[in-house]
Amino acid sequence: MFNEVSSLNEECGVFGVWGAENANYLTYLGLHSLQHRGQEGAGIVTNDNGKLLSYRNLGLLSQVFEDKNNLYSLTGNSAIGHVRYSTAGENRIENVQPLLFDFTDEQYALAHNGNLTNSITLKKELEANGHIFKSSSDSEVLMHLIKLSKKTELVEKVKEALNKIQGGFAYLLLNKDSMMVALDSNGFRPLSIGRLENGSYVVASETCALDAVNAKFVRDVLPGELITINDQGMKIDHWTKNIKPAFCSMEFVYFARADSNLLGINVHSARKRMGINLAKEQPVEGDIVVGVPNSSLSAASGYAEESKLPYEMGLIKNQYMGREFIQPTQELREKSVRQKLAAVKGVVEGKRVILVDDSIVRGTTCGYIVSMLRDAGAKEVHLRIASPQFKYPCFFGIDIQKKSELIASHKSIEEMRQIFDADSLEFLSEEGLVDAIGLNKDGSLPDSGLDLSYFNGQYPAYLYDYAEKDS
Repeated sequence: MFNEVSSLNEECGVFGVWGAENANYLTYLGLHSLQHRGQEGAGIVTNDNGKLLSYRNLGLLSQVFEDKNNLYSLTGNSAIGHVRYSTAGENRIENVQPLLFDFTDEQYALAHNGNLTNSITLKKELEANGHIFKSSSDSEVLMHLIKLSKKTELVEKVKEALNKIQGGFAYLLLNKDSMMVALDSNGFRPLSIGRLENGSYVVASETCALDAVNAKFVRDVLPGELITINDQGMKIDHWTKNIKPAFCSMEFVYFARADSNLLGINVHSARKRMGINLAKEQPVEGDIVVGVPNSSLSAASGYAEESKLPYEMGLIKNQYMGREFIQPTQELREKSVRQKLAAVKGVVEGKRVILVDDSIVRGTTCGYIVSMLRDAGAKEVHLRIASPQFKYPCFFGIDIQKKSELIASHKSIEEMRQIFDADSLEFLSEEGLVDAIGLNKDGSLPDSGLDLSYFNGQYPAYLYDYAEKDS
């Protein structure tokens, strides 16, 4: 059953800068801070006096730009970049972004984070009208719709195109004159804007990337917004006023880096409150609290603090093994997990361990980790999960689109406990999660401002092409 190392992946991270020297290097630094959002491919497109220059390839950012000449050749004072994990489209170089389009009259570069739920229908319609797609990624659909528009102004073309697509998207569109930024009407994915000391604008999937280039946070991009950044400054517009905020709760639980702020809320602090609420809801007698590195460490510290137990480093992660490290046989898979994660015998031996993890999706590694702790001498292992049971697929930018992939959708808590060989297993409630994130505490967003569909199946937007794809 445990057939892979990583259990959950988000589609990608985007970064853009307008009007700054060394735009290529700034984009590289920003993407490096977003590497956790995608490890399959990376690319950068720069604007050098109206000429768009591109380099992209498969692999980690450091691998793609291992030959620094590939980075140095991307001259210009504006750029957009992308790190990719595929949720729609195969893992091949044609799908690595930013996508560059060379038309007879102009060039465009496009970077996308998310997943379109009506892309299959739109691609069929476009292909029937003679449009040829260079990739199998759903991201390319928007550019075809823009070129199809009969509007005269680019901003109106983009608005018209955005009103034809559905799903989750954070777009960066670069041409010779401007960088355009768009977010879907639900605001599923995070996107923030900052400014450098010289006044140049920076856009990034997470604020940790703004920090990496020493940019000061200005604002989050809000649902339905279309923002144009050019030499005249930043202009805020809307492609739709029909918005329904539904920010992805899994960004707080798992995806985002702990030092990022999402909608003004620090990710580490939110995760720590998840752990605190989990300890209140699901206490258990134990000797130490151990978190699964890295995204669960904040929740584990909160659990330990609330339960007044020592927070110990009972598991060590090998930081030099990529998330994509997957082996073809059961024996090699077990060895690879043990190479990636190790139990600290001197910490867990003879102890009743409360093991805190951020989520259980496919359930591919929980059994391995419990077994590691027992082999290291743990007396008991009590598994506590700092999010509700992940029972329903996601169609807005996460690579889980079948209910059958989700262990909690077809196994009870007791059945999962037995599979993992844990002494006990409990989850955080939806109420505990919402309270920990705290979006509604200052009145800025109601409870419905969070997408909790992974846990309750109540999707905030219609699924279109995926409406029947739930098994």
